[in-house]
Order: sequence, then C-alpha cells, then structure tokens
Amino acid sequence: MKNKVNIIYIILIIISFMFVGCNKFYEKKLNLDSSKLRIVVSFNPLREFVEAIGKDKVDVQVIIPDGTEPHDFEPKAKDLFTINNADMFIYNGLNMESWVNKVVENVDNKNLPIVEASKGCNYIDNDPHVWLGITTAKVEVLNIKNELIKIDAKNKEFYEKNCSVFLGKLDSILTSYKPKFQSLNNKNFVTGHAAFAYFCRDFGLKQNSVEGVFAEGEPTPNKVKELVQYCRKNNVKTIFTEEMVSPKVSETLAKELNAEVKTIYTIESKESGKDYIECMEENIKQVYYSLK
Repeated sequence: MKNKVNIIYIILIIISFMFVGCNKFYEKKLNLDSSKLRIVVSFNPLREFVEAIGKDKVDVQVIIPDGTEPHDFEPKAKDLFTINNADMFIYNGLNMESWVNKVVENVDNKNLPIVEASKGCNYIDNDPHVWLGITTAKVEVLNIKNELIKIDAKNKEFYEKNCSVFLGKLDSILTSYKPKFQSLNNKNFVTGHAAFAYFCRDFGLKQNSVEGVFAEGEPTPNKVKELVQYCRKNNVKTIFTEEMVSPKVSETLAKELNAEVKTIYTIESKESGKDYIECMEENIKQVYYSLK
C-alpha cells in the first residue's frame, strides 16, 4: 500500500514538472486575475476566512470540492498543479487533511508559503473542527491575516481593517449568546457527527453524536436503546443532522423519541447559500432554542 501511495505522488510530481512555467496559461484557463493574490485553500471555511480578509485583492481556489468529505479526499495531479502555482497554500491542520504533508513535500515551488491555519489554537484531542468554535476560528482568521500581510505588506492596513470587522462579528455572536446558554439548565444536545467540541466549549455545552454511538456499523436494538435512554434522560427534543452525514439513523432516533430533526452546519462545504457568519448564527440559534 505504501509503495502504491509513493508511486501516485511520483506521478503527480512528474505531471507538475510538465506545467512549470505555464502560469499565463493557468491564469487564462481558470479565469484568474493576475493582479490578485492566488490563494489556494484546502476547503470551504478557509476560503471564507481568506475572502473576508482579502476581499477583492485575492483569488481563492478550493482544493476539496463541495460535497466531498475532507477526511476522505485524495488529491489529483491538477490539485498539485494548482497548489504549485499559488502565492500561498492554506490548510486547516490537525490531520483534517490527511493528504497534505505528502502533497506539500512534492510541490515544486519551494518558496510557496504553506500556512497551517489552526496553529496556536487550544486543541481538543481528536477533533480538528476548530473553525466551528468561534474562539478557535478567531485564531485561524488572525493567522491568515498575518500571513497575507507577510506576502503583501503594502496592503497591510486593508487586511487589518477587514480582519477587525470580521472578528467583531464573531465577538458579537459570542458575547450575545454565551450568557443565554449559561442560563439554561439543559446543556446536552445530539448531533449526527461529533464535530462540535469547540462549539460546545465556547458555550458550556455537551454533545453526543449518533455517529459515535453507531460507529461500529448499523445500529443494533441495544445501541438504539442506549441513545434513546440518553435523550430521554437529558430531555433531548431535537436531533441535529449534517448535510454530509446520512440522516437515516437520526430520523429513526427522532421518530422513537417523537423529536424534531434539524440541520446543523459543519461549513465544510458551502451550505444552503449561507456564508460562515450566517451558518454559525443559525447553528447557535437552533441549538439554543432546542435546549430552552
């Protein structure tokens, strides 16, 4: 298996060399503006952060297509080519993108700034979803802003201003809802996917995931009973599900409890036409009102 992986990346290197020096063709083919910074990111939330800070001074390309789970993604030759021709490559880290180290090793552009957006976050073991916590999302935003300034110092004030506005929106959400959650007696909610540990830490909540209970495969009667008992004990009236996780088990559980099923956003892909701020506000409101 290891040899197979190495062969794949050798092929990617060879193909990338074939395109070195083809930047003008690259820009024309992808309809890029050569006057803007070409920023390549691994997946959607990083795109949103870069665009919030860089606005019309950046062209952002996303490696992982919408609807594709980042953990399962495998890069193709065109992705290595895209990264190789960027002004900066930004990824989340914390093993969210298991492929990234191998790709970075094989990028021909040795001067390419490689940015791990989650660097400096207060990590929670085995949870890479730092962008779903407002406190940790702020760290990623600041890291991205600082890196943009390093490669485009003449626009420092522009990036600083945009970053400040975006951080202000995040702070407003946090300060508005933190006391509301603190006033609740019930702080337990159920999601399809255990992606909300940072979200929970921000607001003093506890998640229990359908995926976690049924991680070993199809739900058995005993497993269903286990989660039903948990939900009844904690007065869970809403089961949350995510777009990229099958709702089947969540719907079965909700039927057993006579509970509602509602969508919660992981923001790994562009969802329902909403931007990052809108998705986070919707998540917070949905969870808050489900616990009242």
